[in-house]
Amino acid sequence: MASMTIRNIDEQLKHSLRIQAAAHGWSMEEEVRQILHKAITTKEKAEEPLGTRIHKLFMEAGGLDLGTISRTDMPRIVELPDGHS
Repeated sequence: MASMTIRNIDEQLKHSLRIQAAAHGWSMEEEVRQILHKAITTKEKAEEPLGTRIHKLFMEAGGLDLGTISRTDMPRIVELPDGHS
């Protein structure tokens, strides 16, 4: 697995990162991995078309069965006044 070093991090940012990592019960290093992973995968998901993303959300939730719509009514003829087509 690759390694990475990040220099010149603001002390307040580092402190906030330490607090957030502790709240999740893991190391600062793991917290940064999780943040990077979420940032990248969220961007990749956002590049999918909206309809595809909505479809996936419904499928993850168990889908949605709308049933079959009965279509017994015949279309009606609309009569327009003279001069209108």
